[in-house]
Amino acid sequence: MQRGSTRPESGHKGDADALPALVVFGEALTDLVPAGDGLWRGVPGGACWNLARVAALLGVHTGWAGAVGAGALGRELLARSTQAGLDLRFAQQVALPPLLAVVHSLDPPQYLFAGSADQGFDPRRLPDGWRQACRYAHFGSISLVRQPLGDRLMALAADLRARGVPISFDPNCRNLMGADYLPRFERLAAIADLLKLSDEDLRHLYPRLPECEALAGLRERMRAGSLLLYTRGGKGMCLYVDGGRIEQPAFAVPVSDTVGAGDACLGGFLASLLQRPRQDWSGHLRFAAAVGAAACTRPGAHAPARDEVERLLATPGR
Repeated sequence: MQRGSTRPESGHKGDADALPALVVFGEALTDLVPAGDGLWRGVPGGACWNLARVAALLGVHTGWAGAVGAGALGRELLARSTQAGLDLRFAQQVALPPLLAVVHSLDPPQYLFAGSADQGFDPRRLPDGWRQACRYAHFGSISLVRQPLGDRLMALAADLRARGVPISFDPNCRNLMGADYLPRFERLAAIADLLKLSDEDLRHLYPRLPECEALAGLRERMRAGSLLLYTRGGKGMCLYVDGGRIEQPAFAVPVSDTVGAGDACLGGFLASLLQRPRQDWSGHLRFAAAVGAAACTRPGAHAPARDEVERLLATPGR
């Protein structure tokens, strides 16, 4: 751990000695978004942290494994983590500037990143025995291209996969992912047990290939038996599994915005896999679609509670 760093008290409300079934590695940050009249508003966020909160609020014992600054912005992220029920034994506070994402363009989204607190994360400081307890480990987003953290996490993912721990991966492509990102993406996709990919990600990664050709080539690179969850916004999503494809239409909901919808969708899918192992693939997919839709009903990266999701699932005709 960095000098001057601390490990927060756990926010998990269950057995104090139990270790998480899901561990999510990657960034938590503060989005700076335009608030009008030349003002900016700080909003806690980060794709990996969003996913972790969703899974925790759905009842999965989840550890968010990352680092935040020791100042006010870091304390706010940890307070929100505690509210969600995340196991904060996996979070670290470090004496480094907070990670910020300045959203200088909304359509299409463009970000400027500043700060270095995420780079202070040290996997050696995680609780003893966490690998043995982990039933899924998630990696993704900008944490994989911000060095030296990216190489550290890539090595950790490979080690976990070699130990038999299932790997979840969502590239969540941003403008930081340049032309040199593709080999890194394909290396992690090749060991993932679950790859979540949006249509926007696919176009970013393979801009010269038709959708069907890019997906077919990607499936050939993936491990036998792995899952590909492909999301298309309002057009719904599909799951490539066992050589076939299962379709799931989007739930019709009043949309406030779609910030964090993809993170919520994958968080819901992982929660369903871990909590309902006997459920069929269509059931897992429908649950994930409901979680993603519920996230769109409130502004910002909303992490829906289970009762919101269950109401959607129970609505006739959906």
